[in-house]
Amino acid sequence: MNLDMGGAPAWEVIGVIDTEGDCAEWAFPAEPGAVRTARQAVRGQLRDWGLDSLADLAALLVSELVTNALRHATGPIGVRLVRPSDLGAVLLVEVSDPLPDPPRERAARLDDESGRGLHLVASSSRRWGTRPGVSGKTVWFELAVPE
Repeated sequence: MNLDMGGAPAWEVIGVIDTEGDCAEWAFPAEPGAVRTARQAVRGQLRDWGLDSLADLAALLVSELVTNALRHATGPIGVRLVRPSDLGAVLLVEVSDPLPDPPRERAARLDDESGRGLHLVASSSRRWGTRPGVSGKTVWFELAVPE
């Protein structure tokens, strides 16, 4: 399923791994409103899939990754949700941008105003990682789907 949110043009997400199962993906321009729109899209799709219990956490983690992409990249940002049929009770979430450099997790000091996003992703997800694409990278994470 490919949804067009907020007038964003259809765009092929960078570094996508083909999987079987339910899929939703969006592309957002590299503008500040992308964070809010991405959160809304993720929450709405998870509600449609009956995964409301994951909506707040998934939206928070997507917000962090989209914010990172906005800070460091200048092109479109892709968000993709996949409920793979072969991975069991797992939700795969991917955020792609055209910057090839992988993000680095760092320890933020108490007075730092940023630098906690990847730590939050790492500590809140089942697994996470990055992979290069033809033009850019994808940061992905998995959330366990409650049975």
